[in-house]
Amino acid sequence: MHSLKQAIEDLAKQVSNNLPEALHQGKEAILATIAALDKGKIRVAEPASDGSWITHPWIKQAILYYFQIAEMKDFTVGPFSYFDKIPLKNNFRAQGVRAVPPATARFGSFLERGVVLMPSYVNIGAYVGQNTMVDTWATVGSCAQVGRDVHLSGGVGIGGVLEPASASPVIIEDGAFIGSRCILVEGVRVGKEAVLAANVTLTASTPIIDARGPELLISKGVIPPRAVVLPGTREKKVAGGTIHLPCAYIIGERSANTDLKTSLTQVLREFSLG
Repeated sequence: MHSLKQAIEDLAKQVSNNLPEALHQGKEAILATIAALDKGKIRVAEPASDGSWITHPWIKQAILYYFQIAEMKDFTVGPFSYFDKIPLKNNFRAQGVRAVPPATARFGSFLERGVVLMPSYVNIGAYVGQNTMVDTWATVGSCAQVGRDVHLSGGVGIGGVLEPASASPVIIEDGAFIGSRCILVEGVRVGKEAVLAANVTLTASTPIIDARGPELLISKGVIPPRAVVLPGTREKKVAGGTIHLPCAYIIGERSANTDLKTSLTQVLREFSLG
């Protein structure tokens, strides 16, 4: 993919210099990049050997250019009609993906074999790993990276991150359980096999308070592997008195003998919270 990367980066220089024909001339590279995303040959972000994640800004830039060059078109899917720039994925049988009507995955997203899409939405640039369940009304935003054996419960909202191109997408690593109505945005990362209870909201600025030790430790942006997380609030003094701002509490760690397919209720019972 080195030639595609070079082509998109060269195109970005031309566009920044306001060359009027730049996007037209770079159309072939843009379309080839989106096609490679759709087939899983490339991905917006990928894990590094040290456990960190590497984001590829040039791929996100190609998606942004794709929006500019794609034309609005009418198309139909069964009884549904649409007017949009981006076509939908199809041929789920050959891909080994179960898609329950009216589940929707946009062209330029990639789903590994064994993924189950209940009535849900997967946006362009997203990557969903093998045997992951995207439950009813869950949304996987643009460029989000979801690992294998993950459960996104009903109504989970995984935010998209396209701009700036260098920004990290939301990342959910293998085996994580994301409870109903959780919201994860602004490039937060959930570690392997972590468990988030229902209604946990995480942004880049949400305090994550680790309550497992003798002192409360506060961090932001990353849930450690196997952590069990609950939604909460913490007090803040303001001019008019005291208010309560949202936060997330790490109250324990998933035990080694907990089956990855176990229910959220069973996991929380281990901490007398079920």
